Amino acid sequence: MAANSELLIDGAAVSSGSPPLDYILAGGYAGNRVHLLEGAPGCGKTTLGLQFLRDGAAKGEKCLYITLSESREELLHVADTHGWDLAGIDIFELVPPELSLDTEREQSIVYASDLELGETVQMVMDEVERIAPARIVFDSLSEIRLLAQGPLRFRRQVLALKHYFAQHKCTVLFLDDLTMMETDLSLHSLAHGVIRLEQIAQTYGAERRRLRVFKMRGRAFRGGFHDFTIRKGGLVIFPRLVASSHPDDGHEDRRASSGVPQLDNLVGGGLDYGTTNLVIGPSGSGKSTLVLQFLKAAMERGEKVLIVSFDETERVFQRRATGLGVDIASFSDAGLLKVQQVDPAELSPGELAGIIRHEVDHGTSIVVLDSLTGYQHAMSEEQYMLLQMHELVTYLNQQGVLTFLILAQSGMVGSMQSPVDLTYLSDAVLLLRFFEANAELKRALSVLKKRTGSHETTIRELSITSDGVDVGETLSGFRGILTGTPVYEGDSKLLVKSLGQPG
Repeated sequence: MAANSELLIDGAAVSSGSPPLDYILAGGYAGNRVHLLEGAPGCGKTTLGLQFLRDGAAKGEKCLYITLSESREELLHVADTHGWDLAGIDIFELVPPELSLDTEREQSIVYASDLELGETVQMVMDEVERIAPARIVFDSLSEIRLLAQGPLRFRRQVLALKHYFAQHKCTVLFLDDLTMMETDLSLHSLAHGVIRLEQIAQTYGAERRRLRVFKMRGRAFRGGFHDFTIRKGGLVIFPRLVASSHPDDGHEDRRASSGVPQLDNLVGGGLDYGTTNLVIGPSGSGKSTLVLQFLKAAMERGEKVLIVSFDETERVFQRRATGLGVDIASFSDAGLLKVQQVDPAELSPGELAGIIRHEVDHGTSIVVLDSLTGYQHAMSEEQYMLLQMHELVTYLNQQGVLTFLILAQSGMVGSMQSPVDLTYLSDAVLLLRFFEANAELKRALSVLKKRTGSHETTIRELSITSDGVDVGETLSGFRGILTGTPVYEGDSKLLVKSLGQPG
C-alpha cells in the first residue's frame, strides 16, 4: 500500500488536477472515497480522469487507470494530443473473458454471466493488490453494467467494489458514459460525490460544454452549471461567477477624468470607479469613441484597460483609434491595453467571465463590453442574460473597476428600440442621438442619470475630430430628443462647426 494513501485522512481533500474544479468542489475530491464522473461520450471524462492521475503521479503517488472501454494505445494517443507524459501511471487494459482471444480462457459451453462478471472483477482486484495505488480511474461502469445483466446485480457489484477500494485506501473515479439507463440514479446513492459533464449542440456555432456537481458529501461545493472547454493541456473550467464570493475589497473612492473638461462637467466631474456606466445610442452615434476618450486618459495615467469587442476586429479598432489620435500600439506594448476580440458563436458566458476575472486579478481597472448586443448573441439561453450580467457587473463594482457597457439601439433616426433594458443595472447612463441642424447631421449627448453624484441635465453637441471628441456648449432651443425625433430650433451659431469625420 502506498504510504501517502495510508496517511491520508478519510474524506480529506485530494486535488482533481484542475484548480478551478478544486475551487468548485471546495478543495477537491474526498480522499479514500468513490466518486462518479458521468457524461455522454466525447464530453471529456477520460481527459479529466487523466488530469486527476497526473496530479497524483506528480506528487509521487501510485496511480492506476483501469480501462474496459478504451485500449492502451487510445489512452496514450489522448495523452499525446495534450502533450502529456503518462509516466508514473499504470494502465491496466482489462479484457473481459468473453471478449478475450486467448484460447485457454475460452469456454466450450455457453458463457455463464456469473463467471464472466466474477472473473472480470477478480482481475481488477488482483491488479489493485499488485500496484497498491492511491488513485484509481475506472473506465467505465457501462461494461460492468452489461456483464451484470440486471440493475440489482449491477448495484451489488458496484457496492462491493466500493467497499473493496475503501478497505485499500484508494481515491477512485468511476466513469460512466450514460449510454444505458440514463434515468437510473442508483449510482448516485452509492458514490460519495457525483459530477456530470454535458455537451450541448447549438443551433449555430460551436457546441457548449458545462459541468455540474450533483453531490459531494460533507462539502459546501459551488452548485449550478460551470462552463468548460477542452484544449491542449486538458479541461479548462470556468467556475460560475458568484458576486457574493468576491466581496468589496474596500477600494478608495476616485473618479476617472476623460481629459475633456466639458465632458467631465457634463458627467459631474468624471465617472466613479466601482460603477457601471451604460453608453446607449444608435449605430454610428459615437458610443465607442466616447468611451475611448475615457480610456485614453486612463492609460495616460498608467492604468490597465480591457476591451471585450464583439462587433469589430482588433485591426479595425486600431485603425479607428489611430484616426482619433490614440496611439494604441504604444499602450499595448506597455501592457496597459488588451483588446479581446470575441466570436459570439464560439464563446460561452462562463468563458467570457473567466477572461474578465483573469484580467481584473492582474490589475485591470477599466473594463469595456462593446457591445451588449454581441454579448446577448453569445448567450445560449437569453432569458438568463440579465441575471448573468447582474452577477458580472456586481463583481466588477465590488472590485473597484470602472465598467462601460455599450448598447446599440435599433434604428438610426426617429424612434429607437433597445434589444435589452440594462438601465436598472447601470449607475450612470449616457445617451447619444442624431439631430438635424442647417441641413447637417449632428450628434447630441446627455446624461440621463448618475447614482453616485450630481450631473448636468443639459444636452450638448458631441463632435468627433482627429484629436478625439469635443463637447460643445449647451444646446438651447433643442427639443424632442427623448421622443426619438430630436429637432434643433435654436441659434445655429451655437453649434460646433463640422470638422469632418475620421474614417
